[in-house]
Amino acid sequence: MKFFRWLNLIVIATFLSACGSGGDGLLPIGTTDTPLPPPVVTVESAPDPNVALATYLDAYKVDDYNAMYSLLSKVTQDALPLEEFARRNRDALNNMSAGSFDYEVLSSLVNPYSAEIAYKVTYHTALVGDIQREMIARFALENGAWRLQWDDSLILPELASGNVLRMDYSIPSRGNIYDRNGDVVVAQTDAYAFSIIPGNVTEESLPILLSEVKRLCGNDPEELAQEIANTPAFFPIPLCEASEQESERIRSVYPAGLQWTPYNSRFYFDRGTSSNIVGYTQFISEENLERYRRLGYRGDERVGATGIEGWAEDYLAGQHGGTLYVVNPATGQIVTRVGESAPKPADSVYLTIDDNLQFYAQQALTGFTGAAVVIEVETGRVLAMASSPGFDANIFEPNNPNSQSQIAELVPGSLLNRAAQGQYPLGSVFKIITMAAGMESGLFVPETTYDCQYTWTRLPDQIRYDWTYQHCQDRLAAGQECNSSDSTPSGLLTLSEGLMRSCNPFFWEIGYTLYYNDRPNDIANMARAFGLGQPTGIGQIAEEAGQINDPQSDIDEVNQAIGQGDVLVTPLQVAVFTAALANGGTLYRPQLVEKIEPVDGSAATQVFKPEARGTLPIQPFRLELIRDAMRDVVSNPRGTANFRLRGLQIPVAGKTGTAESGSGEPHAWFAGYTMAGESTGLPDIAIAVVIENIGEGSDYAAPVFRAIVETYYFGNPQSRPWFGPIGGPLYTPTPFGGIPTETPRP
Repeated sequence: MKFFRWLNLIVIATFLSACGSGGDGLLPIGTTDTPLPPPVVTVESAPDPNVALATYLDAYKVDDYNAMYSLLSKVTQDALPLEEFARRNRDALNNMSAGSFDYEVLSSLVNPYSAEIAYKVTYHTALVGDIQREMIARFALENGAWRLQWDDSLILPELASGNVLRMDYSIPSRGNIYDRNGDVVVAQTDAYAFSIIPGNVTEESLPILLSEVKRLCGNDPEELAQEIANTPAFFPIPLCEASEQESERIRSVYPAGLQWTPYNSRFYFDRGTSSNIVGYTQFISEENLERYRRLGYRGDERVGATGIEGWAEDYLAGQHGGTLYVVNPATGQIVTRVGESAPKPADSVYLTIDDNLQFYAQQALTGFTGAAVVIEVETGRVLAMASSPGFDANIFEPNNPNSQSQIAELVPGSLLNRAAQGQYPLGSVFKIITMAAGMESGLFVPETTYDCQYTWTRLPDQIRYDWTYQHCQDRLAAGQECNSSDSTPSGLLTLSEGLMRSCNPFFWEIGYTLYYNDRPNDIANMARAFGLGQPTGIGQIAEEAGQINDPQSDIDEVNQAIGQGDVLVTPLQVAVFTAALANGGTLYRPQLVEKIEPVDGSAATQVFKPEARGTLPIQPFRLELIRDAMRDVVSNPRGTANFRLRGLQIPVAGKTGTAESGSGEPHAWFAGYTMAGESTGLPDIAIAVVIENIGEGSDYAAPVFRAIVETYYFGNPQSRPWFGPIGGPLYTPTPFGGIPTETPRP
């Protein structure tokens, strides 16, 4: 035993000796060269379920169903595909007509792995007012994030157990559209679709048939007779649609071969003459369906697509009513009623348009491609706005038996409202603006003169020709001398006479002079001050802005000076600034709506008020000089419109324009205004007419201007244009005023 005790003592002593050694042994216990850092404890905060709920509901506000679905618990996602989740939410909002909603968190209870949040939702609906409910959202903590345990009760508590929402709609009749005199333009009514069965037409009935169809539908008798002859015996030829009153005469005559089918529909009177203004309705498209459902529409209604029908949709549709129910989808039984509202009748829209003037303005453009706009000079009221080729909005009514065949035969480009959307070079009408810019620059005064000859050569390597030169060449080619006022140089002219004669070299000279006197933008700025290069602000129909650019070279400047180059305008813009010239300088916003009136006869909700939007930046005496020149265009024997407007019983002023369009014949322009004053009992009007690719403004646009003026003051055109009767067919002239020869209408 003693031996083992000594052995233990030796081992312990050896161990202690090693611990005390400063050599290669172990470090002494309890010592260190560098102090150890204090221990770090990381505490990871739990996510906030209130943030998760807010994220979910904010996504709900913007219909972001993907984002909402990503916040659902795994159990919910396993049981409910994304598409079904989105459908349930979308259908509920649509059936409620919920346009928006708000929410408010009331309280929350948070446990380590679950949370409950009480909150209040207020749905703002179009039909049944606000729907307010308190709900509880339950969350589970999954992978460190709160996930919503969703069911249908989180839309509305009443939708638990699979219930759904159903809205029973009450839809008022669509409102009517009237002209300024109260004559109906668009209304729901009984109508007739007319057509011809060629095999039933007899030799005896043909003349009566052609005559009556011309009266009712406007078809050219010769063209229709040819179509009857070339169409299979029992293949219907669609004609037109007419109201019961409009068609009473032809139905009483009942010529053999004519047939008609009654139908009830939204009807556009007078062959849809105002269709480019009033537009048309159409069924709600798939891409717009949800938006309209949220506005309280059932979804199968026809809504305004273009024109006044589109602009005034809120007035013409009235206020839908409805009753919102919670329904058991299995039995169809109503569980509860959520809310209800009564429908409100639609309003009637009264236009500034005069339907008789509109009809004849449209007729005056028959056979042409172009437009005409008529505006009261002191108010901006649009009295007529014609576009050709036009269309009859009745073809878009599905109840119309002629609809499908007429849509198939729709003339390309006829849906374009050329009056407000057609963009054209203005040609010599623009010289009014150049004259104003020249005078306001101080470089040209009323006494400035210019010797107007055939040519202008101020630009290097260019010879430019006046319009009289081409007339001379035409006469020489026909074996005649250049001895007429339109084929000889205009000679020495004052500034006013330059406009009266529309001398191209004079206005090239103005542009050239401004450019090389450091005033390159004067003409462009004046054009913009006249309202060009920007929308007129009409608002109630679609319009284009046109184009006025600052010149980049002397060539640009001289082209712009006569309304060529890159100048683009709409007929509506030209009518607006022509009215401003007539009234002393005020640019009015053009308007198409006279008033909007409830059907019960109570006070109108909207009444026309003139809106001035600018003033022409011209000194009064200079403006008067321009007006004098425009009067001379018509009244002076040397004026460019004198020949075509001679004998017009109403005093007028105006300016012709012939605008090169790049190919083919030039566009014909005439812009002018009446000066009858109060003696006629009618306000003075401004008119802009453009006819595409036809010839000179004096030959084509000025006669259309004349027909419109005569219709305004006398009820219908008092004279027959040289190119044919109003409404066609057109004629082709022989040179220099010879006897026209009849040709087919283009």
